[in-house]
Amino acid sequence: MGGAPKGKKNRNQRGGKQQKEELAINDEIRAPEVRLVGDNVEEGIYPIMKALKIAEEQELDLIEIAPMAQPPVCKIMDYQKYQFQQKKKLKEQKAKATKVVVKEIRFGPQTDEHDYNFKLKHAIGFLKEGAKVKSYVFFKGRSILFKEQGEVLLLRFANDLEDYAKVDQMPVLEGKRMTIMLSPKKQSAKKKDAAEAPKENAAPEAAAKEPEQE
Repeated sequence: MGGAPKGKKNRNQRGGKQQKEELAINDEIRAPEVRLVGDNVEEGIYPIMKALKIAEEQELDLIEIAPMAQPPVCKIMDYQKYQFQQKKKLKEQKAKATKVVVKEIRFGPQTDEHDYNFKLKHAIGFLKEGAKVKSYVFFKGRSILFKEQGEVLLLRFANDLEDYAKVDQMPVLEGKRMTIMLSPKKQSAKKKDAAEAPKENAAPEAAAKEPEQE
């Protein structure tokens, strides 16, 4: 049997530029014997001519999926379907490896309560969006004398965010900055509902207090 399975493609029939990552199929496979795997075949080692015949009988392609194995591993299936499955897997992998967003929140060593609550609210929003939060206290000039106060502030910040974030890095002093790193927690649907319910009930009270904060 000298040609590719009837109606199936070989390197010359695929069209377009040959990509380095393309796998050998059908008559492109040069090994004298291959290991067959997959559905509708009895797995085992076959002479290449026998493997091609099995693929032809099923009107499918013989695809060399592991060329470096001894003998090479081949699978019988439609080549276009195989390509679609591989592209889908790659897309899913890229989606899982999305770039991590880090939002920075800066405090002074003597941040007042209004400013603190304002930044706490922003941090909650960032964490809900799935971003990490890098919060730091910047010590300018002699304010470095208040580094303990800065550490207390960052620990309070982490504690107030415990429902939304986990601590990746405890407060650490680097030059004029003391930094803490927080990552978003994954909340279950029940926890989200429970967390949102009190906020709705407390909305009128919060609205009444807003003029006082100003």
